[in-house]
Amino acid sequence: MATLSLCMIVKDEAANLPKCLDSVRSVVDEMVVVDTGSTDETLAIARSYGATVYSIPWNHDFAAARNTALQHVTREWVLVLDADERLVDGIGEKLRRAIANENCLVVNLVRQEIGATQSPYSLVSRLFRRHPDLQFNRPYHAMIDDSVMTVLQREPQWVIEDFPETAILHEGYRAEAIASRNKAQAARLAMERFLTQHPGDPYACSKLGALYMDMERPTYGIELMERGLKTENLDPPVAYELHYHLGIAYSKMRCVAQAAHHYQQAIQQPLLPMLKLGAYNNLGSLQQALGDNQGALATFETVLGIDPTFTTGHYNLGMALKAQGKLLEAIAHYNEAIRLQPDYAEAHQNLGVVYLKLGKVPEGLTAFAQAIELHQMRNPDEAQRLIQGLHQMGFTFESTGSSKTSERSGRKR
Repeated sequence: MATLSLCMIVKDEAANLPKCLDSVRSVVDEMVVVDTGSTDETLAIARSYGATVYSIPWNHDFAAARNTALQHVTREWVLVLDADERLVDGIGEKLRRAIANENCLVVNLVRQEIGATQSPYSLVSRLFRRHPDLQFNRPYHAMIDDSVMTVLQREPQWVIEDFPETAILHEGYRAEAIASRNKAQAARLAMERFLTQHPGDPYACSKLGALYMDMERPTYGIELMERGLKTENLDPPVAYELHYHLGIAYSKMRCVAQAAHHYQQAIQQPLLPMLKLGAYNNLGSLQQALGDNQGALATFETVLGIDPTFTTGHYNLGMALKAQGKLLEAIAHYNEAIRLQPDYAEAHQNLGVVYLKLGKVPEGLTAFAQAIELHQMRNPDEAQRLIQGLHQMGFTFESTGSSKTSERSGRKR
């Protein structure tokens, strides 16, 4: 049976590391952890799990740090995780069977982004044979893919496999973290330096182009992503990313036809369907905004056919059903979205709208009260807007989120 090493780089991950190491301790034969300057209990925690721990200075290069960690690995196969990631329960034996293939060089793993509202899955090259020429490249978004292609050109007998199930759960997805100005600037500088040395690199064009869009630099973002698409023989995952992010870019600029084109091109890429949920979901939202309710309905049904647990898919299908007057079906999907994510304020709010349309006032007020309470925690302006709208309808909500009705002139009770 092939042996397996866990390989990690960490810094100040005391809060996350135990959950990560718990998920792999019965799967791997060795744990190698390289620390880049922790000041908390990270090193002690790693050692308590039996990991071999090394310390290096941080030089702002993720690839260099990961390659240092690779130098200390001794087993036949390598599993790379970050501290805010963990293996899916019970997946270990299946991974063991996957690496038993003597002809396999890399097993690409599906990672679920916990908390993501648009693209909940990604494909990552995190399980690979300890080959002397496999190493990480790119100082930001470090990955082995470039070196994999070099090895395959020289040693074509190797195969790459895609593991079909979700294998990694990533807890680190937070919109506020991604939007952090310091992190965004560090990423921008690292990727700009890389592009200076590798002009037109399609993956870098995709990542930096999307970052430019987030930083409100649409002209730069679109130009970069369009440049990336000009590369011949694009790998499907990179082509998908470019089309997907261009769809978002053109949607923001209200260039509807271009946005729809790029979402459709993204969907056409030969990838696992779950990896294309973001493009399907955004296309459905675009169809709905254009008044194509039937098209949106079909697209969101496709989304839930791919992943019945996709919370945003249930919410969006509820919106499409509400637009068609299918209120009872809309309620079912709003409730499912709330079951999957109890703090989904918009789902509570639109559930309240549908209940009022059906004349179910108590149920509607209960849903609105929950929506207001959630909005008050995250978006007080939206909470106030909703309260004012309900006041105009004759309903009064107290600041605690509880509700009561008040009689309105001409209103039948």
